[in-house]
Amino acid sequence: MAGRAVGFGGIFIRSSDPERLQQWYVEHFSLPADEAGAHFDCRDDGGHGRTVFAVFEADSDYFGSREQATMINFRVDDLDAVLDRLKAAGVEILPDRQSYDFGKFAWVVDPDGNRVELWEPV
Repeated sequence: MAGRAVGFGGIFIRSSDPERLQQWYVEHFSLPADEAGAHFDCRDDGGHGRTVFAVFEADSDYFGSREQATMINFRVDDLDAVLDRLKAAGVEILPDRQSYDFGKFAWVVDPDGNRVELWEPV
């Protein structure tokens, strides 16, 4: 079935000192990190994927509401199909969509008001 989550694309958290917090995770969990965060290669029934763990500035607008401390990114196999299904179910879909050489992104809002990122890799 196309139009579903096939893995986690990323887990993002806010911090008033993101470099310190990122380094804490690297040190204590031996994360394979660079300036963009920690990257984990994985395989699932959707093929090869990558999961990112990254720490953002506390005042970042990337998560939407400043009260949202974390954001999940789901890797999806067909972004348009997922969005069509969510729209039909009455889920709030944010109007901004982005496309890069590594994939397409869209955002939705869960029932608690949390912004959720969807990513269809190339």
